[in-house]
Amino acid sequence: MSRKFRSAKEKHANWLVDKTGITHGQARELIDLLGVGSLPSLVREALLLAKSS
Repeated sequence: MSRKFRSAKEKHANWLVDKTGITHGQARELIDLLGVGSLPSLVREALLLAKSS
């Protein structure tokens, strides 16, 4: 995995944590599963995780 991709992944993970309240681990796992191409899907799933926690 390239350094540039890891950096983008971390930025997206931090953004998801700030917006939804999930953990960094959960955010990284969601990004691994869904990718960074669909932010609405990431947010939807993150909010579902936050509700269930």
